[in-house]
Amino acid sequence: MDHRDHVALLRPGVVAGGSWADIGAGEGAFTLALAELLGPGARILAVDRDAGALRRNAEAVRARFPDTALTTLTADFMRSLPDPYPTPDRLDGLIAANSLHFVPRDRQVDVVRALAGRLRHGGTFVVVEYDADRGNPWVPHPFSYRSWERLSAAAGLTETRRIGRVPSRFLGAIYSAESRRP
Repeated sequence: MDHRDHVALLRPGVVAGGSWADIGAGEGAFTLALAELLGPGARILAVDRDAGALRRNAEAVRARFPDTALTTLTADFMRSLPDPYPTPDRLDGLIAANSLHFVPRDRQVDVVRALAGRLRHGGTFVVVEYDADRGNPWVPHPFSYRSWERLSAAAGLTETRRIGRVPSRFLGAIYSAESRRP
């Protein structure tokens, strides 16, 4: 996948402007796509437990999208996240792109529920994931779109719909879906 694929997977679920988070952001492939879609003046919080990856992410965003306000947070999203924005300033949306498959199956609902709690009411939760229910050592706990429908509902999200899909030589395909916090 390249930048165009990242943008295409997110485009139907992202409205320009506002405050968004990239959960498990790494070096920023999807942070860059999000910055392009949100446009100048948007706020993005990039969360990852790898501080070095977040530094490279910030450098890439500054170089390509200097009018995007990027905040990085070194944290493990599977644990309690400190709130970077004071309440009631909740996120308009968040993306979890190829990050939730690291969460063990028995914790996925709780982690998704906790992340969704960072969204304002009506906020958008975009997931990008391998469209498979069986993993491998590098992608241990993927979930298909059909499984995301059940997982997102169990976590209290609504209005789930698939918004994109691209082929992948690993596990067949990658899909994107959006859900809403009621």
